[in-house]
Amino acid sequence: MKIFITGASGFVGGALAKSLSKDHTVLAMSRSERSDTLIKENGATPVRCSLGTIDPGLLEGIDAVIHAAAKVEEFGRFKDFWTINVEGTKQLLDAAKHAAVSRFIHIGTEASVFHGQHMHEIDETEPLAFKSPYAYSRTKAYAEEAVLAANEPKAGFTALSIRPRLVWGPGDTTVLPAIAAMVSEGKFMWLDGGHMLTSSTHIDNLVHGVTLALTKGAGGEAYFVTDDENRTMRGFLTALLATQNITIPDKSAPGWMVSIAARLFEAIWHLLLLKSMPPLTRFPVDMTRRECTIVIDKAKTELGYIPVIAVSDGMKALAAAQARAKSRA
Repeated sequence: MKIFITGASGFVGGALAKSLSKDHTVLAMSRSERSDTLIKENGATPVRCSLGTIDPGLLEGIDAVIHAAAKVEEFGRFKDFWTINVEGTKQLLDAAKHAAVSRFIHIGTEASVFHGQHMHEIDETEPLAFKSPYAYSRTKAYAEEAVLAANEPKAGFTALSIRPRLVWGPGDTTVLPAIAAMVSEGKFMWLDGGHMLTSSTHIDNLVHGVTLALTKGAGGEAYFVTDDENRTMRGFLTALLATQNITIPDKSAPGWMVSIAARLFEAIWHLLLLKSMPPLTRFPVDMTRRECTIVIDKAKTELGYIPVIAVSDGMKALAAAQARAKSRA
């Protein structure tokens, strides 16, 4: 199969490129020489282009597009999120259709249904959060809507979405590094004691789910893919940071209070047109202080999905990798 991936210089896209290039021909969107290098290291061929302006000619002969690129920052102008996450997705869909690509897999997120509420054992019937106060959530909701609406079985175009939650594992450039930096700088504290339950998705499990979606799954549908285990946020992050020999302090604060502070900071930053990141932002604060547990029966039934690695085994592998790296240093 010939596959085109966006976001292949990032955590998720890179893992997909590395895995799929073993059995398929993989091309990947690249915007710089640095991205070229990362993409080549992952076994794929870089194609110089940018999201939003991808020429259909670049997708000629491609069997499947995997769209992993997105603006995932905690804070920024809504217009920038919309341009990348929504308009960029729509343009890629159009290019794929014009190039007669047969399958389009969108890397979605549980954030697309989040508007500040607790999410207890949710599934794909949870409505998309088109009015979410968080730019990332709202734009990912509209992006997924565009993907599912683009499905045209009569034209031979299958479009679907795979939704992970809290992606972690080797190569992580987001969760573990961010928490480690906060601990190192003395800025980390638990919200409401860190006792909210959460689902998670090891990168190997996400790659497995996407690989299955290359040939399985119904067009016009979304599928949650997780580790099929739930832990408290405190339990999960404590174990994750322990793999790097980092101990998280026991400081805690009321979630509602920190959320209000984050809103005030964001309002000030918007008012003063500051380009730096506020010390607190709403989206990660509110996500952390709300339960997010997910039922993945649909993926099990329609994709044949079963996690390929357990959370405990993933943690052991990270700890072993850290020990090897330390011994070589």
